[in-house]
Amino acid sequence: MSAAPTAYDGYTGQFINGAWRAGRSGKTRPNHNPYDGSVLNEISLANAEDLDEAYRAAQTAQKAWARTSHSERSALFLRVLSILDARKDEIIGWLVRESGSTLLKATIEWGAVRGGVLEAATLPSRVEGKIMPIDVPGKQSFVYREPRGVIGVISPWNFPFHLSHRSIAPALALGNAVVVKPAEDTPITGGLLLAKIYEEAGLPPGLLNIVIGAVSDIGDAFTLHPIPKLISFTGSTRVGKRIAELAATGKHLKHIGLELGGNAPIVVLDDADLDLAVRAAAFARFLHSGQICMSGNRIIVDARLYDAFVDRFVAHVRGFKVGDPADPATVIGPLMNARQREAAVANIAAAREAGFDQRLGGDVQGLLVPPHIFAGVPNDSAFAQAEQFAPVAPIIKARDEDEALRLANATEYGLSSAVFTRDLARGVRFARQVEAGMTHVNDISIQDSPFNMFGGEKNSGIGRFNGDWIVSELTTDHWITVQESPRQYPF
Repeated sequence: MSAAPTAYDGYTGQFINGAWRAGRSGKTRPNHNPYDGSVLNEISLANAEDLDEAYRAAQTAQKAWARTSHSERSALFLRVLSILDARKDEIIGWLVRESGSTLLKATIEWGAVRGGVLEAATLPSRVEGKIMPIDVPGKQSFVYREPRGVIGVISPWNFPFHLSHRSIAPALALGNAVVVKPAEDTPITGGLLLAKIYEEAGLPPGLLNIVIGAVSDIGDAFTLHPIPKLISFTGSTRVGKRIAELAATGKHLKHIGLELGGNAPIVVLDDADLDLAVRAAAFARFLHSGQICMSGNRIIVDARLYDAFVDRFVAHVRGFKVGDPADPATVIGPLMNARQREAAVANIAAAREAGFDQRLGGDVQGLLVPPHIFAGVPNDSAFAQAEQFAPVAPIIKARDEDEALRLANATEYGLSSAVFTRDLARGVRFARQVEAGMTHVNDISIQDSPFNMFGGEKNSGIGRFNGDWIVSELTTDHWITVQESPRQYPF
C-alpha cells in the first residue's frame, strides 16, 4: 500500500494565474473551525485589482485551452481522479474542520466530487455541432458549439467542495476558463483546495483562479466585470436576485446560472411505508444539520398516518447524537456560523410563540443546535414558509392527497421534493404535478447525480446543472454559412 501524499499547505491568500500570493486589499480574515472555534488559517484578502488580474489571466489562458484536443482535456480529469483518491482522508478532514461536516456528510461530498470528475472526463467528446438545411442554392449551413469563454463561479459554504466543483469541472472540460469566489466561511474547501488539486494534476496556469475577498470589495465587481460571459451562483434567493439584476442592468449583459433557496416538501401519502418514510424524512431533514438547499424543509403527512408518523419520527430523531463532527457517531454537528445559529434560535422562538406543538428540542450550546420538531404547523405560517437552514423540522397535516399536493406547491420555491407511497404509479402521477425541478418517489429530496439534470423552478433558480444540460449552459452556438458558388443579388 502506497504512503499517503504530503498534505497540501500554504492556504494563506489567492491563487491567480498559477501563482499563490497575498491579496492586495491589506485586509486579512481568520478562518475558523465552526465546532471548536479554533483558527485554521488566516487569509490575505483580495481587492478589485486582484479580481481584474484573475479575469484577465483566465481570458488569456482560455484561448489556448479551447484549442486543446478532447482527449487532452479528458486526461486532465483522470489525473484529478487519482489525486482525489490518494487524498481522500485529507479532503474529508478539511470538510469536517472547515465546514462543520460530519464524517458521513464529508464522505458523501467527496464522493459527489469524484462522480463529477468522472462525468467531466466524458464531456469534451459530447459537444456536437449541426449541419443545417438551407434554401439558398450553393450554400452550406453549420452550427458550431463553442466554449463561452470565462465563467465566474460564486459558491456557498454548505457543500463548498462539491458546489464549486460542479461548475469548475464542466467549464474546464468544455474549453472554458474559470474564476471562483468561494464563500468567506469556506475559502479552502470551496476554492483553494481545488486549486491545489488541479495544479497537481497539471492544469495550465490561468485556467482556474481563486479570488477570496470581502463582498464590499469584490462582490458586485465579480458580476459586473466585462470578461466573464456567465456567472454561476449557488446561494440564497436574495443574493441570486441581486446577481441577476447586475447581469441584466450592468454595462455588459451576462448569462447566469442560479441555484437558489429551497423549501422542499416531503409528502407522505396515506399508503406510504411508514417506517421508510420516517427514516427518509429524518435523513432528508437533518443531514448536515439541515444546511442543504434540498433538505426536507416541510414534512407533509396525510391525516390517516399523521399521529403515527409524528410519534415514530420523534422517537427516531431523539436518539441522534449532537456534537463533534469528527466523531463517526455524530449526526448533528455545528451550524456554520453565528448568523445561522441566531436565525435558528429566532425561528424556534417564533414557533413556540405561535403555539406550535413542540415534540422535541434542547439547549443550544455554541453553534450546536439539537434537533427540534414541531407538529401541527400550518403550511401558510412564516415558520413553514421559511427555509430552515438548521436542524428544525415542521410537520404539517394534510386531509388527503389533493390537499397534500396543494400544500406542497404552496411555496415561492421549487427546487426539490419527495413523495412516499406504496403505489409507484400513483407516486409518479403525484410527482409530475409538483411545481419543482426535481421530485423523487420513495426517496429523499437530497439527490444530485452528475449525469442527471439538476435545477429548480420558481424562486429556486434559473438554469440546469450536470450532463448534457450543463453542456448547453456552458457553451454557445455559432452559426456559420459557406457560399460555395456565386450568389445572384437583386441589386
